[in-house]
Amino acid sequence: MIAQLLGILAQSVLEKSGKLHHVLIDADGNEHAPSTGQVRIISLVPSLTELLFAMGLGDNVVGRTAFCIEPMGRIEDVPVVGGTKTSEMDKLVALNPTHVLVNIDETPKELAEQIAATGADVVVTHPNTPVDNIALFQLIGGLFHRTAQAAELVHALEAELAELAELAQASIWPERKVLYLIWKRPWMTVSRDTYIANMLSLFGMKTMCHDPDRRYPEVTINAELLAEADLILFSSEPFPFADKHRDAFADTHKIAKEPRLLAIDGRMVSWYGNRAIDGLKYLRTFTSQL
Repeated sequence: MIAQLLGILAQSVLEKSGKLHHVLIDADGNEHAPSTGQVRIISLVPSLTELLFAMGLGDNVVGRTAFCIEPMGRIEDVPVVGGTKTSEMDKLVALNPTHVLVNIDETPKELAEQIAATGADVVVTHPNTPVDNIALFQLIGGLFHRTAQAAELVHALEAELAELAELAQASIWPERKVLYLIWKRPWMTVSRDTYIANMLSLFGMKTMCHDPDRRYPEVTINAELLAEADLILFSSEPFPFADKHRDAFADTHKIAKEPRLLAIDGRMVSWYGNRAIDGLKYLRTFTSQL
């Protein structure tokens, strides 16, 4: 991960120096031209909705999901078109969007195809590592004429990643096996090829229970698994784990709540876009307190 991080940082420098030509290609390989005329954007991804506002595109956001709750105080007046996987097409079409932002993990392919059939420009995203946000910033900035804002975000992310790379080479973080829980009934975790796992791995935290066929597999909690785990992390989303859930888990499995059963801010770990910059800072603090 660190070698990949350094390689992409070097490539980004080349791109900004003009040695590589930046093409507006989304995560599904679709080419997009910079927008023209009045731009009306619907975002079906909470972290992308937040990113649009961060890049000065809040006035162009005409629709969102019920889970798009950031930035608080600014998002509430934007119409809701359903959920991330179950958008209501009549509401969506009525808003007459020019662009709809989707994500490979969160948006069913059939829904994306339905939206594309209406004539809207469907922009597919799929950041899978923190460094993937560089291409995301450049894509959104190029599409909607926010290259200056994109460059600022790229610079901030590169600075954070470069510092992390130096710390990692100094072996500041010991390797830990972590069980990262995102759901209960059934218990679910994350495979190694997810954005969450890649964020955690930068800080020496290696997620357990990888399933090559499922990005978010179900997991059986048993004594053997708990004995192997250095940390059990209870994410604040999508299931809103709270202290009572960690208390119940500790009682059920007869293990001490501290220091192995820890709450972790799911948004800081799983939201990409501009949130990734604060997310990396959050994880530095989180890991330093272990």
